[in-house]
Amino acid sequence: MAEEYDLVILGGGTGGYVAAIRASQLGLKIAIVEKNKLGGTCLHKGCIPSKALLRSAEVFKIAKNSEEFGVTTGEVALNFGKVQQRKQTIVDTLYTGVKGLMKKGKIDVYEGLGRILGPSIFSPMPGTVSVEMNDGTDNPMLIPKNVIVATGSRPRSLPGLDFDGEVVLSSDDALELENVPESVIIIGGGVIGIEWASMLADFGAKVTVLEYAGRIVPTEDEEISKEMERLLKKRGVDIVTNAKVLAETMERNNGSVAVQAKVNEDQKTFSAEKLLVSVGRQANVEGIGIENTDIEIEEGFVKVNEFYQTKESHIYAIGDVIGGLQLAHVASHEGITAVNHLAGEEADPIDYTTVSKCIYSSPEAASVGLTEKEAREQGYDVKTGKFSFRAIGKALVYGESDGFVKMIADKKTDDLLGVHMIGPHVTDMISEAGLARVLDAAAWEVSHTIHPHPTLSEAIGEAALAVDGKAIHL
Repeated sequence: MAEEYDLVILGGGTGGYVAAIRASQLGLKIAIVEKNKLGGTCLHKGCIPSKALLRSAEVFKIAKNSEEFGVTTGEVALNFGKVQQRKQTIVDTLYTGVKGLMKKGKIDVYEGLGRILGPSIFSPMPGTVSVEMNDGTDNPMLIPKNVIVATGSRPRSLPGLDFDGEVVLSSDDALELENVPESVIIIGGGVIGIEWASMLADFGAKVTVLEYAGRIVPTEDEEISKEMERLLKKRGVDIVTNAKVLAETMERNNGSVAVQAKVNEDQKTFSAEKLLVSVGRQANVEGIGIENTDIEIEEGFVKVNEFYQTKESHIYAIGDVIGGLQLAHVASHEGITAVNHLAGEEADPIDYTTVSKCIYSSPEAASVGLTEKEAREQGYDVKTGKFSFRAIGKALVYGESDGFVKMIADKKTDDLLGVHMIGPHVTDMISEAGLARVLDAAAWEVSHTIHPHPTLSEAIGEAALAVDGKAIHL
C-alpha cells in the first residue's frame, strides 16, 4: 500500500503532534508515524508524569507541616500506590485529548516504526517512509513532499552503569517505582536530577546528589545555583559537587548499591538502595533511515539550519533530536516554524534567548535570557537588581519566603538581558519576563507595570526597580 502526503512526521511527541496540527490548519494532508504513544516523552515519560509526582510530594510536605498554618491533622501517611494512580489518570486524560486533536485535524496516525528510504521507485529523492506496523499488518509506504524528523531522545546512560530498571535507574524507570526507596544516589545535578532529588526528599527518601561540575544546575545563574543548593541541603539532601563517579567501582549488595567517586582529590564511597543516573539525554537517530539520506549528524544530533531544514532541504528535524534546548515548548515552536517554512508561510527563526526555562523542584527556579556571567563574557557592561521573597506579603502568606528574583540589564541601553528566579511558583511567573525579552523591554518598563498586591509577582516589579536602585521595599 502506498499513500501520498504533503507531510509525514516521524514521531508523535509534543513537537511532532503540534507540527501536525499547524500543518492541518494550513490545509495540508498529514501523517504521523509513532512507534509508541502519541504525546511522546513529555506526556508519558517526562513533563507530565514527573510534575504529577512532584505535586503529590508537595502536598505530602504541606500536610506534614500543616500545624504551621494552624491546621491540626491526624497522622499523615503516604499511599504511593494512589500517587502513581493519580499520575497515570492525568496522563491518560491528556493522551485521550491528543488523540482527539488528531481526529479533529484529520491527521492520519500510523502506529509503528517509520524508516526513511533512499531514492526508489516511489520517489527519485530520499524521503519515502516505510512503516513497520506494530500490529504486524503489511508495511505501508508513505510518499511525502516533506518530512519532519521528530523522534525525540532517551535518557543517556554512563558506561559501566547501564540501566537495569531495578537498582540502576533512568528517569523513565524511576517514574514506575512501586515504593519510595529509603535512600537514593542521583548521579547528575542538572534539571532532571534536581527535580528528582527534591521530589524523593519530600517523599521521605535519603537523597545524595553527585554532580561532576563545581555546582548544581550549572547552566543557571550562579546565584540561583547557590540558593538551590542551600535550600536543598536545608531539607536534608546531600549534595556533592566536583564528583567524578568511578563506574567500575559499582557493587550491588542484597538490594542495595555502592559506588565510589573522586571528589576533588579524595576517593569516597556512597551507598543507597537505588542509583538514579541523570546525565542528560541522547537523540533517537538510530533505525530511522538517516543513512539513506545526506542528512548530517553532528555530536549525536541532526544538523539543521535556522528553519530546521537538514542537508536534504525537504526533510526537516525538530525537538530533542537536534539538541539545543531539549524542552517540550521549544520543540512545539520549532515544529510550527518548520511547518510554516515548508508551506511557504512567514517563518521567523527562534531567538532562543527569549525561551523560558523552568525547574519544578521545591523551590522552583525559572529563567530567561543571559546569566550574569554570560552577559559579561559577551561584553556587556551590566547592572543587576535582586529582590527577596522575604519582603513579599503573599510569599509569607504561602509560607514560602525563600528565594528571590534577579534581573540583569545593559547599562548603556537599559535593555533587559536576563531574568532569574528561585522561589514559590516562579515557573508560573517567568512568562512575564519572557514577554519582556520578546518585546526587548527595559527594566524600567517592567517596573512601570503595576503589579497587583498582594501577589508573588510584586517581586518582579521590585527587582526591576532595584536594577536602578529604586526598590521600594528593600
